[in-house]
Amino acid sequence: MRFADQLAVRRGGGAGCRLSNHASGKDISLCESLLTSYTFNKLSLAAPASGQLTLFNCHRRNAIMEYNTSELCDIYLDKVDVVEPMFSSYGGRSSFGGQVTTVKCFEDCGLLRTALQEPGAGRVLLVDGGGSLRRALLDAELAQLAADNQWEGLIIYGCVRHVDDLDELDIGIQAMASIPVGADENGIGEMDIAVNFGGVTFLPEDHIYADNTGVILSPEPLDID
Repeated sequence: MRFADQLAVRRGGGAGCRLSNHASGKDISLCESLLTSYTFNKLSLAAPASGQLTLFNCHRRNAIMEYNTSELCDIYLDKVDVVEPMFSSYGGRSSFGGQVTTVKCFEDCGLLRTALQEPGAGRVLLVDGGGSLRRALLDAELAQLAADNQWEGLIIYGCVRHVDDLDELDIGIQAMASIPVGADENGIGEMDIAVNFGGVTFLPEDHIYADNTGVILSPEPLDID
């Protein structure tokens, strides 16, 4: 049975429950602890006497690592660089981290699309947009592409747009500001090079960590546990 199918959850005694596939009529036993590892986009309740929940559009929720840059600085201050405060959070994740992939461009988002088409699990796209506040380098379409390809997040030394849509996506996004004007998409710029802003030099394959407090950089992955 696929979890994307329509399911019914019949709660019985004890810690277990049963899933019924409406299409096949077959029941599958599943413990509640496993069930809680899934998120449900829509949930409707039948009459209380039936004890039945109908669930639609189920999908597996990936485990999301949470980061606290303040605590990381307390532990690793002599091992990290702290980016000057200039960013605000625009994505659905309040914290994120991963290995850095760099893009350097100016008012042109073509290379962002190129980078975000790659698998992004464990990676953060760091974009040196020259600090331009005239054009948005990231919009909802590109951010959705990043989320679909499982990027952990993006840090934009520049602007974003479609702010309300960005907030709905399961991805971290930090940027300087928002503006409704989109960027060109000619693919002008460079990828996988050293970039510098905020008092820090970022190298490809460095490790970056961000939350609502700030952004820090380490040449090696930090022990989060």
